[in-house]
Amino acid sequence: MSTPTTTNPVFDEHRWVIHIRRILAEDDSDSESGNPVSIFNVPKSLLISKPDCYVPQLVSLGPYHHCRPDLCEMERYKLSSAKRTQKHLPSSTKFQSLVDHFSVSDRRVRSHYHRFLDFDCDTLAWIMAVDASFLLDFLRVYASSSAEVGGGDKALTRVSSRMSHVVDFEGRKSAHNAIARDVVMLENQVPLFLLNKVLDFQCADPTTYLNQMLIGFCQQLSPFKSIDVTPLIDASKRSHVLDVLYHTIVVIEPTSSVLDEADIEEQQQQQQEEVVLLATDSTYLKQVLLTIWGYAKKARPFHYIKKAITSRPVKFVVQIPWKILTSLPVLSILKQPIEYFIASAFQSKDEAKDEESSSSTSKKNDIDKPPLVEEITIPSISELVHAGIRFAPAEGDLISSIAFDAKTTTFYLPMVSLDVNTETVMRNLVAYETSFASGPLVFTRYTELMNGIIDTEEDVKLLRRSGVLFNRLKSDGEVAKLWNGMAKSVRLTKVGFMDKVIEDVNRYYNGRWKIKVGKFMKRYVFASWPFLTFLAAILMILLTSLQAFCSVYSCARWFHVPQGSAP
Repeated sequence: MSTPTTTNPVFDEHRWVIHIRRILAEDDSDSESGNPVSIFNVPKSLLISKPDCYVPQLVSLGPYHHCRPDLCEMERYKLSSAKRTQKHLPSSTKFQSLVDHFSVSDRRVRSHYHRFLDFDCDTLAWIMAVDASFLLDFLRVYASSSAEVGGGDKALTRVSSRMSHVVDFEGRKSAHNAIARDVVMLENQVPLFLLNKVLDFQCADPTTYLNQMLIGFCQQLSPFKSIDVTPLIDASKRSHVLDVLYHTIVVIEPTSSVLDEADIEEQQQQQQEEVVLLATDSTYLKQVLLTIWGYAKKARPFHYIKKAITSRPVKFVVQIPWKILTSLPVLSILKQPIEYFIASAFQSKDEAKDEESSSSTSKKNDIDKPPLVEEITIPSISELVHAGIRFAPAEGDLISSIAFDAKTTTFYLPMVSLDVNTETVMRNLVAYETSFASGPLVFTRYTELMNGIIDTEEDVKLLRRSGVLFNRLKSDGEVAKLWNGMAKSVRLTKVGFMDKVIEDVNRYYNGRWKIKVGKFMKRYVFASWPFLTFLAAILMILLTSLQAFCSVYSCARWFHVPQGSAP
């Protein structure tokens, strides 16, 4: 795969100086200059992981990958779309007029791109006019069936003749899927206001027609098929196609916002007030018991008992039998392993207490920091099902509808459908959110959650049987591989409602008795096989010595066994 070329091999100093002078001479109060950057380069950490999902493979849109040698084959189709656009312009308007309108908006166009565009005003206007015409031709495929419920493959049943060279009527849609994947790539975006300007020359209500096309496109490409995207799409408020798709998936309700430190303190204060009210409403006997307990806590009897037990005289009295036993020839061998085992056990408890105290003091300072790896640890679906947790589709089918009901032990997840386009769509959504979002990375956190609970084919099979996941790939193994590679090379993030769900699931899972017994056996039994093997070897030596002793001497006389008791 050849690398994209967006700069000239020889730097044109004169043109660069003219460009800088023109920018500095422009009025900053221009209404078209206040657009935030929305089209970025894919972060290298993501690009290295799977470049085919981020670099267009068939068609280039916009200036980032313009004139790449391996994409020149599609240029004739883009020119065909430009000719069709020219035919549908009013008789008094030519394609040059459309290019002139784009030239006037040159500064607004450049403001959408994060990378410096080494094209002059006229060249950039022609690039955007041709690419916008092709993109509109492609999106018109979805406009005819956008009103159909669910989208799905029905969106391609009535194909416009404009794109017949890309999609045939026999059902072979490989080329169309390849273009759809290129259309959603972050580096291949075209500002929507340019598409709106092209439609402004062709129809009376361009925004409504563009919304219809985007509705059909999002229904087809979105992994969450059951979401009603109609009220969520407004082309006048969105930057490009990927931005529209992102905001149809990531809709955060006010109740799912991240709790800050003030909210936590307010909740703790309310809990204290409730305790006080319960104490004042209790009976006289309960008040007396609470008073006695208060005095007992002030007296701290357990503190004095602990101090007495750990005092030197008590330690001396306790250590005398141990020293006598360990002085014997056989037991002296076991002295060092037993002391090491007891010391390591107490040391682990002390370390746990130290970690608990240090975590309580540094909790306030870690609110805005990314989570640790331990904070996103969650058992796999197979382990959760084994612990009694069942999975069910969420009612809202949005990421914000993820929840865990401890009473019914039900883990609610939005329904997701996976096909050949899903990995490219999801990866570019993560790349866009990582580059653009100023708040919590909600969609990225969702991929981390799915990566955490899906490890093997069995996990995918259980999730598919629960109705949460619909697999249109070749096997469940491909789905597991897709999710396991999704969240690599992405910084961790905190999302309040999702972190709460992970915490509740872990609390329920770790509270089950069978899980506690399994962890105990794993930690203290299976992890102690060298020590247990050593004890078994010592026991075998003792039994062998006893057998040899009894074969030489009469054991009945030593152990006072009556002679007549033998059979």
